Amino acid sequence: MDIMKKAVSVLMHDGLVVYPTETVYGLGADAFSEEAIRKVYEAKKRPIAMPVSIAVSDRDMLGAVVRTESWMDRFFDTFLPGPVTVVLPARNCVPDVLTGGTGRIGIRMPAHPLALQLIAAFDGPITATSANLHGAKDPQTPDECTVPHELLIDGGRLPGTPSTVVDLEKREIIRSGADIDRIASFLRSR
Repeated sequence: MDIMKKAVSVLMHDGLVVYPTETVYGLGADAFSEEAIRKVYEAKKRPIAMPVSIAVSDRDMLGAVVRTESWMDRFFDTFLPGPVTVVLPARNCVPDVLTGGTGRIGIRMPAHPLALQLIAAFDGPITATSANLHGAKDPQTPDECTVPHELLIDGGRLPGTPSTVVDLEKREIIRSGADIDRIASFLRSR
């Protein structure tokens, strides 16, 4: 069985998969499974009140989990897939625990072929939090992925700069990260 089939099987059984993105290693779990999400919080020792982002593989999947407005299409066309987390209103299908009670969710569409392949093969969104203990250094190599997991997809050494987090409704940058200058410039031009 190849690594992607194994990874999909792990996800389908509420397990945790470490996967590479264009920024850092992520910790993936079925974003619609309460049990899998609980495992993510436990593995990271992350406070339950803190939201966890999710990763999608395409625009259809993005539209299925968040509410968007037509003007946002230009941002998506420009920056997705890419090193940006877009915060938008969550649809009802997104478990409340992922939103931290805010009703909003961070969405990633990673520009890494292995990440996109995994999400597409699973055919659903997965969690997109870094594969480290809460507050620890973002993992650039498999050895730095310190959280418990069932499977790791090795993508070698990654850049290590986290994604830029953008509240797209407010056109505000929440956290500076990769591609910050281009994103800031785009938001100012609106």
